[in-house]
Parts: sequence; C-alpha cells; structure tokens
Amino acid sequence: MEDRRDRLRELGELLRRLRKDAGLTGKNLAHRAGVAQPTISRMETGQLLPTPETVERVSAALNLDEDKRRELDALLLRLRDEVSRLKSGLAGREAANAARVRSAQWMAVFSSAMIPPLLQTAEYARLALSIGQDVDQDDAAKAAAVRVEAQAVVFEPGRKFAFVLTEGAVRTWPGSPSLIPAQLDRLAQVSTLPHVRLGVVPWSVEAPAFPLHGFTIYDGAVSVVESLTGDLTLTETGEIDTHMDVFEAFAAAAVYDDALRDLLRQIGADYRALASK
Repeated sequence: MEDRRDRLRELGELLRRLRKDAGLTGKNLAHRAGVAQPTISRMETGQLLPTPETVERVSAALNLDEDKRRELDALLLRLRDEVSRLKSGLAGREAANAARVRSAQWMAVFSSAMIPPLLQTAEYARLALSIGQDVDQDDAAKAAAVRVEAQAVVFEPGRKFAFVLTEGAVRTWPGSPSLIPAQLDRLAQVSTLPHVRLGVVPWSVEAPAFPLHGFTIYDGAVSVVESLTGDLTLTETGEIDTHMDVFEAFAAAAVYDDALRDLLRQIGADYRALASK
C-alpha cells in the first residue's frame, strides 16, 4: 500500500513538472484538457489515479513529445498494475495483466518455456496457473477465465502482435499430452491473422542466444518478465533495447506461415503418439 502511495506521489510530481514545463497553470491545463480543475489538483497531489481517458486529454493538452509520454505511460502502467493486484489472488493478477494488455497497441512476446497467455486454450491456461503450485483451485479457475477473456484483444483490428516461441516452449506440456493438439490448433489459427506474426524457433536451428527467460514488450516502452515470484517491470531504455535485440534475433531464426504449420503438425503427431501410450 505504501509503495502505491509513493508511486501516486511520483505521478503527481511528474504531472506537475510537465505542466510547468508547458508554461501552464492548473486552471489553464484543466481548461485545455476539458477536465475539472480539482481533478488536475488531485492528480498532482497524488490523491487520484487518472482514468485512461483523462490521461489522453491531459497528454494532448500538454503536447507531450514521445520521450515524455513514454515516461508518463511507464509510471501509469506500474501504478495500474499495483492497484489491480490489490484484488489479490491469481484472478486479481490476471485482471492486472488484462488491463496492461488492453492498454497496448502493439506487443512483442518471446517465450522459451510455455505457450504465451494470449495464445493459451482454456485448459492449458488453468494448468499453467495451477500445476506444481499450492493455489486455490477456484481462484485458478477464475484466473484462467479472466486470461481467456483477455485474449479477445488478439482479434481486434488496429493492434499488432508479434510472438516468437522456442520449440521447447511448444513441446513443454502440462497435465496430459492429449490436450496439446487443441493448443497447437489454436496456434495455427492465430498464425493466419493478418495483424499477428507468430514464429517458432525449431530445435534444429542454432540458437542466437541462451533463452534464459521470456518477456513481453509493450509499445516499445515497457518489458515485463514473468518470474516464479511475480512480474518484473523494466522501463529503462537500455533494458528495452536489449530485449528488443534478443527478440529480433530469435525472430530471425524462427519459421512462419506454412513452415510453421508444418512444424506444428509434426509436433502434434508426436503428442498423439505420446497420448496413445
């Protein structure tokens, strides 16, 4: 809770600095943005987390350049994430992740261990959230439902997605191997969407780097690494650039389109043989 208060104060100080840099008073900014002056005051004093609509209006009124908007977005992302997680439990965490996804226009996802959440079937999602962990099964089921519902953004026009998986991520199966063919069909389906680029790096290709962990880059401004104990949110330009370089290196080694679907069929045959034993 104290961390959230500190972040709200940090947000207020940032907004106040940006307003002063623009040569505006609180009243001027409120008028330009079309919001009430008390709203500006409460934001600047760390008493209010603005809605996305208010952020858009204030940003437009301040005429922020790309770097300043990135700084503001990164701080807001972390704040909304923390607020959402106050709901507690796996379902609260998934709600926070869903809000983060909805706020992004493009995402680059690299996974070396599992199918990315946006591409998981309902059964895979439930197992991914619960297997090997001491969790409440009802909470896991609710979290899986939130995760699957959030996948609707993949089919929304105006967004762009790039997914790169290692073959190891595709072949690592939770639960029973019998559920994986449906998961592979899901990957094949998504790979045909015009605004989605989905590739898999075959095991037969030399790896361009050791895939120590997966990560998701949001709008080129934030990279989120999922660890065993929670998400790590990286916002430094050097960190984002490094992750983007790694993503592009693995993307260059991946197969796509028909070659991808051929690989998925081969993997599916292996799973069916495994399930029959």
